[in-house]
Order: sequence, then C-alpha cells, then structure tokens
Amino acid sequence: MTRKTLPKPANYIAFQGFAGAYSHIACLTRFPKMAPLPCAGFEDAFAAVQEGRAKLAMIPVDNSVAGRVADIHHLLPHSGLFIVGEHFERVNHHLLAIPGAKLETLKRVESHVHALGQCRKFIRKHRLKAIVGADTAGSARDVAERGDPAVAAIASKLAGEIYGLKTLAANIEDAEHNTTRFLIMSKTSVKTRAADGPHVTSFVFRVRSVPAALYKALGGFATNGVNMTKLESYMLDGHFEAAQFYAEVDGHPDQRGLALALEELRFFSKEVRILGTYPAHPHRLK
Repeated sequence: MTRKTLPKPANYIAFQGFAGAYSHIACLTRFPKMAPLPCAGFEDAFAAVQEGRAKLAMIPVDNSVAGRVADIHHLLPHSGLFIVGEHFERVNHHLLAIPGAKLETLKRVESHVHALGQCRKFIRKHRLKAIVGADTAGSARDVAERGDPAVAAIASKLAGEIYGLKTLAANIEDAEHNTTRFLIMSKTSVKTRAADGPHVTSFVFRVRSVPAALYKALGGFATNGVNMTKLESYMLDGHFEAAQFYAEVDGHPDQRGLALALEELRFFSKEVRILGTYPAHPHRLK
C-alpha cells in the first residue's frame, strides 16, 4: 500500500491489542469500511482519537462470562471522549498451533487470563498447562514466532490467519453465550432523537457524603419508571469515604421520566456527567 492509498485518519478506528484481537474483529464487523488501528493500551486507543489519528475507538467493557473489563470504567470518565454507540460481539475461541502440531502432543496453552478461564473444561480435558499471556492475539503471535509444536494459543480464527497458525479445535469456550460488549468512542458527541428508537444513557456521578445519599439519589429512577441496567462503584483519587459510580439506564434524557430522574440525581450528587446517549444495540432485545 503506497502513501497515497493509505486511509485518512478520519477513516481509522482504534482498538487495544494486537491484530487479530476480538476488538479487531468487532471493528471489522461493525465498521467494515474503516481501517482498524491496533494500540498497545486502552489509553493509547483513547489518545489516537484525541489526537486525530483515528475517528473512533472500539473499547470492550463487559463479557457475559468474565464480567467487566478491569480498569475500563475508571479510565472512561477521563478519556475526554464520548460514547456514541455500543456493539456486541460473540466470542469464538480457537486452539491455534504451528503447522505440523497435533492436539495429542500439546503440553501447554497460553492466552489472556479471561480466555483461559473461558475454556477451563477444554484445558482440563486435554491436561494442558495454562500460561497467562497479555493478550489473545499477542499469544498467537508469540506461539508463531517460537515455533514450538508443544505450545498452542487460544485466540480468534482471524489471529490464526494473520500469524500463520492452524486451528486444532474450534469453538472451545465453555459457554455458548460468550459475548463481549463494546463501547464506541468519539471525540465529539452525536445528537440523537428520543423518537428514533430505544436508547441507552451512560453517566458517572458522585453522591454527597451523607447518610442514605445513594438511596435518595437513585430514588428518582424508580419513581419515574427508568430501568437502570448497570451500576458500578470504584474509589476515586485514593479516597475511601465516597466512591464514584458508573451507571447505565434505558432511555434518552429528552424523555420526561429520565429527565426528572437525572434532575433528582443531581440534587443529591456532587457531580453528574453524562458520557453519552446512544442507540441500543439489537442484541439487547434477544
């Protein structure tokens, strides 16, 4: 590809990990006409958007088996970006090894700690020693570079194709529902209309340090019929007396019920910051 044919920065979508990661697959699935941009860490992916090297970022936040992605809710409020969409990607793990390797002669398997945990039954059945790696696709790359027929990686089919590995076993995850939810991040917010369909609103807030503050702050969502789908807390700046909360609710702030609920939340909180209002993904209806 020549310099003249390189995609423009506005057509890149950043993700954390090596080529072949599940975030890479999510980018290809949701935005097939955009060029995926691998980044070493989540903050690097955020920076790529902030600095104009990418238009969007695809960031994993939850997995139906492993739960929330570590540290991501702590990083989101400080990313300087807005949530403009969500995407759900089915995770299909493959056992990948160099050409010539056989399942019967494997001794070790390496991958991200979550991927290893999602394939416990398979690993135990075949008596493999699990080695924790930093990344699924990175583990596939390492296995390809070492060329050891006794070691395999758990990663995506795409990773196998990229690094020249063959699939010894496909779909080895324990749970058939294994799905990762991603947030699509942008430097600018996108205005949507409540009438255009179901929406999700994500926000962070800190309640005042008084008795029953959280109970009172959240009461408006119940009395106004707003469904809260996520509420998670984490410490802020090393302080233990009050936490910051990350929350997601069904609805659009232009709808009366959510508008009243947010008004009541602000009354009992030190700070409320909406990170984004975006269309609900069809996966939520399944």
